[in-house]
Amino acid sequence: MLGQRLNPDPSFLAFSMQGAKPSSWLKPVALRKLRGRYLTHQEGLPHLPVPPLQQTLDRYLLALEPVISEEELSHTKDLVRDFQKPGGVGGRLQKGLERRARKNENWLSDWWLKTAYLEYRLPVVIHSSPGVVLPKQDFLDRQGQLSETLPVEYLGGKPLCMNQYYQILSSCRIPGPKRDSVVNYAKGKKSPTHITVVHNFQFFQLDVYSSDGSPLTTDQIFIQLEKIWNTSLQTNKEPIGILTSNHRNSWAKAYNNLIKDKTNKESVRTIEKSIFTVCLDAPIPRVSDDVYKSRVAAQMLHGGGSRWNSGNRWFDKTLQFIVAEDGSCGLVYEHAPSEGPPIVALLDHIVEYTKKPELVRSPMVPLPMPKKLRFNITPEIKNDIEDAKQNLNIMVQDLDVKVIVFHQFGKNFPKSEKISPDAFIQVALQLAYYRMYGELCSTYESASLRMFRLGRTDTIRSASVDVLKFVQSMSADNIQDQEKAELLRRATQAHRSYTDMAIRGNAIDRHLLGLKLQAIEDLVSIPELFMDTAYAVAMHFNLSTSQVPAKTDCVMCFGPVVPDGYGVCYNPMEEHINFAISAFNSCTLLDMRLLLQSNLKSKL
Repeated sequence: MLGQRLNPDPSFLAFSMQGAKPSSWLKPVALRKLRGRYLTHQEGLPHLPVPPLQQTLDRYLLALEPVISEEELSHTKDLVRDFQKPGGVGGRLQKGLERRARKNENWLSDWWLKTAYLEYRLPVVIHSSPGVVLPKQDFLDRQGQLSETLPVEYLGGKPLCMNQYYQILSSCRIPGPKRDSVVNYAKGKKSPTHITVVHNFQFFQLDVYSSDGSPLTTDQIFIQLEKIWNTSLQTNKEPIGILTSNHRNSWAKAYNNLIKDKTNKESVRTIEKSIFTVCLDAPIPRVSDDVYKSRVAAQMLHGGGSRWNSGNRWFDKTLQFIVAEDGSCGLVYEHAPSEGPPIVALLDHIVEYTKKPELVRSPMVPLPMPKKLRFNITPEIKNDIEDAKQNLNIMVQDLDVKVIVFHQFGKNFPKSEKISPDAFIQVALQLAYYRMYGELCSTYESASLRMFRLGRTDTIRSASVDVLKFVQSMSADNIQDQEKAELLRRATQAHRSYTDMAIRGNAIDRHLLGLKLQAIEDLVSIPELFMDTAYAVAMHFNLSTSQVPAKTDCVMCFGPVVPDGYGVCYNPMEEHINFAISAFNSCTLLDMRLLLQSNLKSKL
């Protein structure tokens, strides 16, 4: 018998089909009306500008100053002078970009999607797809585990592009031999009306709308999930989903091999077309409370490896909600269609919805059994699965991820000092890095470009000249605290200024990328500016960071973007700050080996 939960509210999964307003978009009439309003709103947004060339090059040199030597900077200044000579290559590429901007809705968006995501060949697991850790749910029983319009958002009084919300549902990444693609099935005449549920590595199609087009109630969904649970108790199935964790070229080959079989192809298409996926996970290994959140973060990022829940995923699916028997829950999302804020906004809506009692009475209509998705596993597919298991387990062992809750204060303190909480945290990260390594590094912080049509992100470069002066002062005995405090304020103000510049489309990184890609498109040789050591240093982000604020007490997490780097994501709450920090273990091991080898040589 199933007991009762202490909390009588709808079960955690009730949001997905019944309560989350986006599901109403899938009704054709509502969809057409919403599309009309969406298009009107989008047309009113400005186009992403191409910043002036001189401005970007001047700011590029300023960004390099705190992270490279004077000698390297002098060499780069010479290259910049050559690049911007009258009639030179820089001016020609700039004009090419400006022409592109006149012809396209957004001169950057297609290039960025391809270069940042679809042509990126490392596995999406850890290297690309972020996870989100939600507050632990208190499930007393299995019932706990199973169980109209989007308002336009504004930033600084300006409306934001809402396009990413329309890319999240019913979409999936498809592997290709050199470049992947993203398919969105919600854009067709007949939008999908099912989700996929995976339990014990077995996938099911769960229709979440009745034949009359009405969404299923919470009770009906629970009944359907229970049917899935009871028919998938055996775990001796091949974890077909683990194939999606592999290197993109390897997965592309395995994918083409997999869908040669008609049954397999139908099952894969069902997963790809679904509104989203729900992963009903086995409980994670028991750990002490102080490392519990870190263990959950790892589960959300990669599933824990082939022995645990990694086979309980389809990592190419844009949105996968994860609920484990022990109450750990969250999601993992494929990054190509969307940034973090729209995902977290959807989550905030979901968490709020689950707190409201459901008033809809369930109709007494028998529901059909959810369809189990079948896979015919050939010896070749079995080998592909074994390879993917081995590769994933190596990645899982190599990732160190920690979730830290800083309890001493939250965003209210810097706000009381009239300092931007984000700038305050970013300067703190710079100080921590400087104390560890005695230098600053190239730092990436995501800046939203959603003020512009189809805008994605640019880079806030947190390592500035003002930040360097502050962090150096903190170890200087001859500088008074009052002066250090003033340097801190200047550093946070410099960060705030760069942020404002970035969100208005005037940062340097996407412009430099555009100039480089324009050179490739024009079939001219890559300018020396982009072959310079300083450019490589500038693009080697030892600190890859992102503020993803949420109303819900959650935190997003992602892997580092370079082998010797850190991934840092944070959610500043009023009275505390949630951090998720990741690094690769192998880098530490290599450092230790190098230390011992150099010591051995010195003895000889």
